[in-house]
Amino acid sequence: MSSSRRTPPLQVDRTKILRRRMKAGNLHVRLPPERRSLCRAARAGLQDSAPRAALLSLHARVSTVATSAWEDEAFVQLWGPRRAVYVVAEQDRGVFSLGTLPRDPKARRAIEALAGRLRDGLAGRTMPAGEAARAAGELHPNQIKVAGVDPHTARLELARRYVHILGPGTPVGFARWAGITKADAAATFDALATELLAVRTPGGDAWVLARDERDLRDPAIDPAGARLLPSGDAYLLAEDRELLVADDAHRRALWSPSNVQPGGLLVGGELVGTWRRGQRRVKVAPWRRLARAEREAVEAEAGSFPLPGLIGAIEVEWLLA
Repeated sequence: MSSSRRTPPLQVDRTKILRRRMKAGNLHVRLPPERRSLCRAARAGLQDSAPRAALLSLHARVSTVATSAWEDEAFVQLWGPRRAVYVVAEQDRGVFSLGTLPRDPKARRAIEALAGRLRDGLAGRTMPAGEAARAAGELHPNQIKVAGVDPHTARLELARRYVHILGPGTPVGFARWAGITKADAAATFDALATELLAVRTPGGDAWVLARDERDLRDPAIDPAGARLLPSGDAYLLAEDRELLVADDAHRRALWSPSNVQPGGLLVGGELVGTWRRGQRRVKVAPWRRLARAEREAVEAEAGSFPLPGLIGAIEVEWLLA
């Protein structure tokens, strides 16, 4: 990264950062209803820790998502970044599994040995995670060899995805997002030095992919409309929370220390509240008074949730701003 630091960083403001991020994350306009759109929407992975969160992240990015979309054969479910449950494109299995392996050979061999024990114990069967963990001695079920992919190549691609979709990013932010050590993250950024461009953001120095410079200078999008982003959505996992949400109290509400965090209400390109769902009821807590058209857009968004097993229409309950 030293070569990047010798060049005066490109100055970028909050508006350009967030608009380029929405464009890269396919949140400015929905993709057409086809399989390749599903895979494109999952480029940063679809965290699926909350019930059907991956499905709702797809819905925020792709038109006419089926209730069974997350089960499409184009996808696979695994433990991904931060050992969270993820739905990713089958072709990206190695990126999101091998890409999080430690660089240290001894630590990697230990994990691969665990993977072997787990594979042998499962023998093609499925079982509860706790039982599988006891069978293997420890649980790292997705850390298996993927044909044609090595951990170093996978880690580089994982970093590219992070910087492209959630950038500008830093090694520390990548380490936190991927669930790897800061040393491994720094080494990965060093290996990508020729592909990165230094930028200066309101929060400090960071990096983007050099090929994204044009979009960063002029994102050229109109972030209209509303999106209900589920807890764990990629857009909410960026390292610069202060940039996303300026108010301390609002940040605490969105990124609650609770085990069950709310989703984020995105209106006109800004996070303006939180939401939670229970069966057919969606409770929306805006941080400011929304215009009538904005409320109608939020209600239409909630009403179009592609959730399986629902009986009756979604009802939106507005909590006081």
